[in-house]
Amino acid sequence: MQYQNPILSGVHPDPSICRVGEDYFLVTSTFEYFPGIPVFHSTNLVDWELIGHCMTNPKTLPLMIGSPNASGIYAPTIRYHDGTFYVICTNVATAEMEDSRYGNFIVTTKDPYGTWSDPVWVDFPGIDPSLFWDDDGSVYCCGSNQGAYLCKINPDTGEILSKGKVVWEGTGGCCPEGPHLYKKDGWYYMMIAEGGTEYGHMETIARSRNIEGPYVAYEGNPILSNRSLGAAIMATGHADLVDDIYGNWWGICLGIRPIYYPPKHNLGRETFLFPVEWNEDGWPVCGKNGVIEEQMSVNRKELPDKRSGKEDAISMPVAGEVYQWQDDFSREKISARWVSLYEPDENWGDFVKVEPGKGLLLKGRAATISDTKKSTFLGVRQEHHFCKIQTEILTDFKEDGEEAGLSIFLNRNHHYEIAITNVNGMKQLLLRRRIGSLWKVEWAIPYQKDSVLFQIEADKEWYRFSYAKPGTGWIPAGQGEVAYLTTETGGAFTGNLFALYATGNGKECSGTSLVKWVKYEGK
Repeated sequence: MQYQNPILSGVHPDPSICRVGEDYFLVTSTFEYFPGIPVFHSTNLVDWELIGHCMTNPKTLPLMIGSPNASGIYAPTIRYHDGTFYVICTNVATAEMEDSRYGNFIVTTKDPYGTWSDPVWVDFPGIDPSLFWDDDGSVYCCGSNQGAYLCKINPDTGEILSKGKVVWEGTGGCCPEGPHLYKKDGWYYMMIAEGGTEYGHMETIARSRNIEGPYVAYEGNPILSNRSLGAAIMATGHADLVDDIYGNWWGICLGIRPIYYPPKHNLGRETFLFPVEWNEDGWPVCGKNGVIEEQMSVNRKELPDKRSGKEDAISMPVAGEVYQWQDDFSREKISARWVSLYEPDENWGDFVKVEPGKGLLLKGRAATISDTKKSTFLGVRQEHHFCKIQTEILTDFKEDGEEAGLSIFLNRNHHYEIAITNVNGMKQLLLRRRIGSLWKVEWAIPYQKDSVLFQIEADKEWYRFSYAKPGTGWIPAGQGEVAYLTTETGGAFTGNLFALYATGNGKECSGTSLVKWVKYEGK
């Protein structure tokens, strides 16, 4: 069996996986983006399709505004038991936020393609919670709280049923987090991530005959790490394990694909797949002696690829192949690949609305995408280092300051955009760059038409911007360094998105902008 990593490219961190018969289901973190917690399906662990999201009700998913890339949905875990799917997760906010809708919660469903329940809140002291069903029917929650913290729980009500305790502190690496508990051959295995989710990231493991410990660490730790190798993949960790239909074991984890030297990354933390073997002493051997590579060759039988065939399912990009999609917004429902920045409010439909057969209608809010307020924003993940995205926007501006455009967006403090705006009653095209507290309009020209085409092309060094009048060729407008839109320069826990946006630059727009289509191509 041969495959190429990552199996989910672009911003897909903190992956968790479970198997139900021949089907595998996977979830990842979403931080400040809505809807929350994407759900993916596969039958061969390599080819995935996006089938929906766990958190689609904005009333139950408040997302803290003003803390770029460092709040919101952290580290979901997905498990299946007795006909029900469970996802347990943390909605992170700052300590001063007094809102019962922040903290740890569980959502459930019988149908992962359908709607998930409202959150059941769990009074658990920590983050990165995970669920484990023991042989006697007891259910345990383990999470990160100065190590692997364990307690009994009722997963249907969220009630904590026992006094919790730290059962393993790890091997001494910083930030022990993301614990998962497994049982195999009479052993309880506690696996955690250590070293921080940066370049020293690693996965370690310990075991015990008693679920409450003591846990004895494996002498061969870490079982997974690409640290200090200068490899194409770095910062591997936050793993989860699953067995396949043939009895083989696999793991998924997050990792990054850096650019430049010193290394920086702009696509965010992605999801990678690795094989797992168990040695004669009963410890897991991950990847190639703990290392994950882009090209993986495994002496295992191919798993069957059976796509769901669901109308709304979106096949994810295959590494190394040209990947294309186009959205002409011909359906009433916005495709699941699009996300908003923060949760929609009751007025969302006034600012973002699909008009089937015409396109996506955007009306600018007063806030810009640099502000600490909700703005008119709809984004998709950048999934390849080498890619391009194109769109056509038809404007009907009424007032000066009204603006619509296409952005490459890391967060509100780090983004570039090409846009059309109204200045002194006349339309104008512009290229703007925001890097921290510095911003500049790099280029601006008068523009006579209502409709304009925008393009952003990306490689590992530059984002290049172009525009076109309908029916004509592309005209270069400028470029911006990729390095300034990287986690190491200005981010935290996400990566770059291509975003459609509109704004009134201080006041709500009277006019509108119609996005007629969007095309993406990457390899």
